[in-house]
Amino acid sequence: MRPHRKLIVWQESIQMVKKIYSITQNFPETEKFGIISQLRRASVSIPCNIAEGAARKTKREFKHFLFTSSGSSSEVDTLLFISKELGFLKNEDFINLESHNDKVAALLNGLIKSVVTD
Repeated sequence: MRPHRKLIVWQESIQMVKKIYSITQNFPETEKFGIISQLRRASVSIPCNIAEGAARKTKREFKHFLFTSSGSSSEVDTLLFISKELGFLKNEDFINLESHNDKVAALLNGLIKSVVTD
């Protein structure tokens, strides 16, 4: 049984990863090891940390990993903004991804608040 797969925040973050991978395919090749790599890694970090935390034995450990996911969501936010400012990301794509990331962040915050520390 994989408890993280039931979490809406995990499901939404997986959908966001898919969008980010798709959209960054259109970024300049020169950013392959720069913003593309960093944005993809930060987005993947969100569901990975949720999953790792959900597998831990204590609520305190779970909460720690949720905070790490929240930090990665903030990193995604900054990288999306930089990508838009550099002209790598169309405004429509920026708004779509920013909205999805905001949803993930809100779901994470709600889950963090609901997890009572041991």
